[in-house]
Amino acid sequence: MHDLKYIRENPADFDAALARRGDDPVSARILELDERRRALQTEVQMGQARRNEASKAIGKAKGQGDEETAQALMAEVAELKQKLPTLEEEERQVGEELKNALAVIPNLPAADVPAGADESDNLEVATWGQPRDFDFAPQEHADIGPALGMDFETGVRMSGARFTFLRGQMARLHRALGQFMLDHQTGNHGYVECNPPVLVQDEAMYGTDKLPKFAEDSFRTTDDLWLIPTAEVSLSSSVMGEIVEEAALPMRLTALTLCFRSEAGSAGRDTRGFIRQHQFEKCELVSITKPEDSDAEHERMAAAAESVLQALELPYRKMLLCTGDMGFGARKTYDLEVWLPGQGSYREISSISNTGDFQARRMNARFRPDGEAKGTQFVHTLNGSGLAVGRTLVAVIENYQQADGSVTIPDILQPYMGGVTTLEPQN
Repeated sequence: MHDLKYIRENPADFDAALARRGDDPVSARILELDERRRALQTEVQMGQARRNEASKAIGKAKGQGDEETAQALMAEVAELKQKLPTLEEEERQVGEELKNALAVIPNLPAADVPAGADESDNLEVATWGQPRDFDFAPQEHADIGPALGMDFETGVRMSGARFTFLRGQMARLHRALGQFMLDHQTGNHGYVECNPPVLVQDEAMYGTDKLPKFAEDSFRTTDDLWLIPTAEVSLSSSVMGEIVEEAALPMRLTALTLCFRSEAGSAGRDTRGFIRQHQFEKCELVSITKPEDSDAEHERMAAAAESVLQALELPYRKMLLCTGDMGFGARKTYDLEVWLPGQGSYREISSISNTGDFQARRMNARFRPDGEAKGTQFVHTLNGSGLAVGRTLVAVIENYQQADGSVTIPDILQPYMGGVTTLEPQN
């Protein structure tokens, strides 16, 4: 959500920032609604004040025997009582229209975000690791995975497209990755482990900018709860409507949860394999900070996510997303893209975003600066994957595959695998 005061004082700058994202100017429409709402508020307040004043004057006029004045005042009060509900409803409707108009405007990009139309304009800022030199033609995970326990057919048979049934040591490797990520982020980077709900109400989805614009991308239950598309929703919403003390910041939270996405906007993409599923697990990182600390926290969070790939010895590159490729709620985003030798390309495995106070305004999440009894400020929220477990599983399979179809377990994961060092084909 955007600061109305900023839009009033800087309409041209606001529209120019939106133009960097390829969006049309909206300040004139927002300010028109804002002016109408404020005019109606003033009219309602004046009408209420006059009604109260006239009501008191009726008794005084009657006490003085001035029946003519009393009758006139009574008529005025009756008219105001009839008129005010209409004005109040109009004020409510205009206020709701203003709120809805603001709710679909994306966040403004940070000044150092490169201009661009799409992913081809993203900026590579770093690479790590050297892709392995295979002495055989590496295969995609979808080709070698079934013999190792990645059962696509059963998943589709019971649940439809974009569902997979993991079996045996493949399932254990998946579990090992998630447990390692949690241990790594809590033990090495100071994140507090959480176990949040995966079903949330509208307010949590709205506050984390998933509603109203992206409702079709998520699953909704018959009793109007939402299956979270990411634990960002649950973790960030833990401060929804709260005022936290400055001393409690930064809050660094992590959770390994199931996530659910309809992939409505990705029809036809990655239909083969384990890359894009309706149900998946992700180790999520969320930070709640003071405004002046969020830029540094963004770099810290990116480094925390990168360290997982480094520990697994998976080559990757770090991309700074351009204005045209950033998510709706982000002011700045880094994507980590892991090397997949079977595909011969880098693929996104983590997206780390600083949303500034965009989500905090929607959630009404604030902090009280030290020494101030009454004043509050909006927090800044950040989120990132540390990492997406399924995509990391894919990266391990493809990067650690052997010529005979087996997969070597990365050293860091072997303690989580009960001594298993290799996934062996079963057929």
